[in-house]
Amino acid sequence: MRLLLMLAVACAGSMLQATAQQKQTGTGTAAVRQTSLRQNPYRELPLGAIRADGWLKEMLLRQKSGATGQLDQLYPEVMGRRNGWLGGDGDQWERGPYWIDGLLPLAYILDDKELIAKTKPWIEWAIKSQQPDGYFGPSKDYGPESGIQRDNSHDWWPKMVMLKVLKQYYSATGDQRVIDLMTRYCRYQLKELPAKPLDNWTFWAKYRGGDNLMIVYWLYNITHDAFLLELGDLIHRQTFDYTTAFLERKLLSTQGSIHCVNLAQGIKEPVIYYQHHPEPRYLDAVKTGFADIRQFNGMAHGLYGGDETLHGNNPTQGSEFCTAVEMMFSLESMLEITGQVGFADHLEKIAFNALPAQATDDFMCRQYFQQANQVMATNKMRNFETNHDGTDVCYGLLTGFPCCTANMHQGWPKFTQNLWYATADSGLAALVYSPSEVTTSVAGGNTVMVKEITNYPFSEDIRFAVTMDKKSTVATFPFHLRIPAWCRNATVKINGKIWQQATGNQIVKINRQWKSGDVVELLLPMHIFRNTWDERSVSIERGPLTYGLKIGEEMKLVKNSNPPGSYGGNEFYEVRPTTPWNYGLLHTDDDKMETAYKVKKKDVVGNYPWNQGNAPVSITTRAKRIPSWQLYNEMAGPLPFSMTYRFEAAKEEEEITLIPYGCTNLRISQFPVVSQ
Repeated sequence: MRLLLMLAVACAGSMLQATAQQKQTGTGTAAVRQTSLRQNPYRELPLGAIRADGWLKEMLLRQKSGATGQLDQLYPEVMGRRNGWLGGDGDQWERGPYWIDGLLPLAYILDDKELIAKTKPWIEWAIKSQQPDGYFGPSKDYGPESGIQRDNSHDWWPKMVMLKVLKQYYSATGDQRVIDLMTRYCRYQLKELPAKPLDNWTFWAKYRGGDNLMIVYWLYNITHDAFLLELGDLIHRQTFDYTTAFLERKLLSTQGSIHCVNLAQGIKEPVIYYQHHPEPRYLDAVKTGFADIRQFNGMAHGLYGGDETLHGNNPTQGSEFCTAVEMMFSLESMLEITGQVGFADHLEKIAFNALPAQATDDFMCRQYFQQANQVMATNKMRNFETNHDGTDVCYGLLTGFPCCTANMHQGWPKFTQNLWYATADSGLAALVYSPSEVTTSVAGGNTVMVKEITNYPFSEDIRFAVTMDKKSTVATFPFHLRIPAWCRNATVKINGKIWQQATGNQIVKINRQWKSGDVVELLLPMHIFRNTWDERSVSIERGPLTYGLKIGEEMKLVKNSNPPGSYGGNEFYEVRPTTPWNYGLLHTDDDKMETAYKVKKKDVVGNYPWNQGNAPVSITTRAKRIPSWQLYNEMAGPLPFSMTYRFEAAKEEEEITLIPYGCTNLRISQFPVVSQ
């Protein structure tokens, strides 16, 4: 009943979102000022309306039994009762809100009473902390203490994370106190920001203001308080100007120019702002930004070299775990606003490659930085701009810097939350694919449940089984399906009959009368293709998956040998190779890729597919060893250029096996190419 009530509220809010414009007289011209927000093509469903199934549910359950569900016990010095977001004198800054930003959606998606109970003290304290002037959150700074951030309690940035938490909590519960708190806090911001701008305490909020702006616009669509649009313009002006920076094309071509996570969070700001000022330049800027990230810093796992600022596209440069989950959230936000297929494609690229590779199977340990070409994960200082006593690529709870320990939890829950959307034409959209089910209301107030049955991204077929509410036998509504850009020719069937063939990079809309028992089948044929990267290296890809060399791995738990007070915690896992890795792929013409690369599929996809032993798909091909390509500083040495004239490679060819990137701890995913 609670879910249906929330759905009704959400639908009503969408109907009130109609765009209005007011003309004002400018200097000799007619200036147009947007006095409301544009209607987005898609709208997020209430938290709890979407449930994970199959392998995706297993990922969430492993988070529950792993670090996400236990971080208060595993990391008590920060997440215990002393945390400032529980009223204590401990950590006053971002890490507590970071954890709840992943724990809360996990709890409500799983409908897990134990996890929900863990979130409640944080929610209640945050709401009750609000002061008469509208400020909320920790308000007292304390002296330094090792491993804890006890100052800058008034900083705007941690509030932005807690606002995201409260938004999700409201989505799941409808607790009106959230709207009251946000309204009062936004009035406080409007009053205080002119004298105490976003970068008053630290620079982080200036680069991450898009998260604040997102909440302001979300709140406006509920309350329609005009002052919120004024606040939105103020926040936009105080936020780093990503629009100009992307259009001028200097920022992303310059190493060290911006922090990697600031970029992942900030890249959505022009698109968020576009909702109030729908000018093409904001979308063009983000499109240009992504192209330049790809050109100057991009890697085969879908992210970029940033350890911690931008550091080019050498595949041994690091990519931070926070970058993965924050870029996913940015892509989810931009997909809802624009409906652009490219954002969904990119989201899947990160979710199905970078995300599973950066955490252990039990979700108890993670890497701070991952490498696209990673042949040893050991305690060693590497060529990263920022090193944390050499622990950055080791798998541990506290290796590298602890921000990722707190922030890694949002990846899979928010991915689940963004598999399905309500549509502006009162229908339902499946824009990102994984095993799941959704219950929602559609045109005419009819309730429908759709179950998505698939082993995607390992399989090519997706089935959607429709069940109507018992009160209504049929309902007419549009059903939107995304055809990824990599798919050459998709097939859509309805109840076993071909309904449409569709090329990639579009949204297919099925508008018909539906009844219980209807089945939509989507076939997305996957072909082998390659992308070119640094030093003309190539990645081998199929569908949304990048494939990496299957390397024998020896994982060992070791004690931290660094001096007391160093980074890394008490212990962590190192991973070393037990088989060769220095292979070059044989040059293959485009029309012979399917012959040179043989795909092998397992008959059954297990509940947990993301490791070597369980990899559901593999690819075999021929390659040659490159004797001169050896270890350097416990990394793959400088990448041989493809194709070097008269390059020295072994005479004999060997068969190698490639597996999905997300199934690896060690891999080569960007290969040099040698002549046959």
